[in-house]
Amino acid sequence: MLQVRDGKLQVLLWERARKPFAWALPGGELERGETLEASIRRHLAQKVDVRELAHLEQLDTRSEPDRVPGERQLATTYLGLVPIDADPDLPSDTAWHPVDELPKTAFDHGEIVLAARDRLRAKLSYTNIGFALAPATFSISQLRTIYAAALGHEVSATNLQRVLLRRDVLRPTGALRASGRSGGRPASLFRFNDRELAVTDEFAVLRPPRDL
Repeated sequence: MLQVRDGKLQVLLWERARKPFAWALPGGELERGETLEASIRRHLAQKVDVRELAHLEQLDTRSEPDRVPGERQLATTYLGLVPIDADPDLPSDTAWHPVDELPKTAFDHGEIVLAARDRLRAKLSYTNIGFALAPATFSISQLRTIYAAALGHEVSATNLQRVLLRRDVLRPTGALRASGRSGGRPASLFRFNDRELAVTDEFAVLRPPRDL
């Protein structure tokens, strides 16, 4: 599960209380009569009290014979996204970690996190998946911060607004965000046209600036 927090793309991990003593992705066994999506939502709600998923999609299936020492265990992994304004109440053994600064992780969970990061970064280029990281309404400056954190490189607010408006991904709300303590011109607020995943430009790529 990924979220932009403190200007970085972060993943939710819980600390195992048995060997291997390391950080792990929340998950668990599939119950009889339960779908995979229902199972992951149940485990997130029960283990880490997270219910604010804005988007959930299957990432991959892992079947390497030695992925869990001592037993054969298959895993179907998911990419889950939480909007920036959600702040789940976490248990003491659970914490957010920057995806580019992961602690020691159990099994192949570090690889799974990086695969989820790469899937998100790819989809930010050609879909409207940014809706799942953003609040309901936002300024272009705030959206630029979210995209920059998720993509891992700087993003031009002007170019981002131009591209997303051209693709009919965003629409202005007509409202303005109040000025901060430093004053300045109030920022226009926008929202995503659709809060369901849609391909907006299948050949697009959001690249870092040339001077980076």
